[in-house]
Amino acid sequence: MSPLAFDFMQRALLSALLVGLVAPAVGVFLVQRRMALMGDGIGHIALTGVALGFLLGTAPVLTAVVVATIGAVVIELVRQQGRTGGDVALALMFYGGIAGGVLLIGLAPGGTNANLLAYLFGSLTAVSPTDVVVISALSGVLLLTLAVVGRQLFAVCHDEEYAKVAGLPVRFLNILLAVMAAVTVTVAMRVVGLLLVSALMVVPVATAQQLVRGFRATVVVALGTGVLASVAGVLGSYYADTAPGALIVVVALGGFGVATLLGTLVRRRRTASEPSPAGDRRPTEAIPR
Repeated sequence: MSPLAFDFMQRALLSALLVGLVAPAVGVFLVQRRMALMGDGIGHIALTGVALGFLLGTAPVLTAVVVATIGAVVIELVRQQGRTGGDVALALMFYGGIAGGVLLIGLAPGGTNANLLAYLFGSLTAVSPTDVVVISALSGVLLLTLAVVGRQLFAVCHDEEYAKVAGLPVRFLNILLAVMAAVTVTVAMRVVGLLLVSALMVVPVATAQQLVRGFRATVVVALGTGVLASVAGVLGSYYADTAPGALIVVVALGGFGVATLLGTLVRRRRTASEPSPAGDRRPTEAIPR
């Protein structure tokens, strides 16, 4: 029977399509900023939000959005105003998020471990109609925001000092990027899982960088790669009966391997076809008489 015959697969595929678009769209700025692991750190913070939702008996997705957003903003402010570097700030997110999540899960009523696994690694049947509405709404907001401030974000991520001199609101844009990363993590956690969502934000971007040059081309190829990996992973997990998050990441990593091989071959051919500089000619050897 076709996977599309089931309502839960329709919801999972639609969510995967949206996640495949949003995650690389935000991730390309994190990679440009050399903060590729930020999504992973926010995922740990979001784990605390999910656990808080279980403890309070509310929707874990909404509490994860709130907690992850607050955590990302606080860490960004600590990074900007204090002496804490970006790597230390990310470490704080890792340790604090996982510790808070484990602590709150221990205090929550019993029977939450199975549900927690669906948030950690994704699940085909875990995406409810309400989740689809929330994912669609948040994805639309994220994509619209990127369309409006994408150029300014690129300027800040590429050269923060130049952006300050140019009069851009650097602090606001940095905080906005942190918030978008937090929302992206919570959007993707139902399909990919909190522990693997960072890979979908980074690997498609790294794949695109192996194939094309220029920021716009990288964004386009990264979005296409993210969508293909997400949809293929969801369909494959249906037939293999596995968690979709792991298969999505495996497919994305496979695409990166193929792109690396193709990119290397193309660069070698391009180098071999380029004419040697005029001043780099080797002197011909004298022919003995």
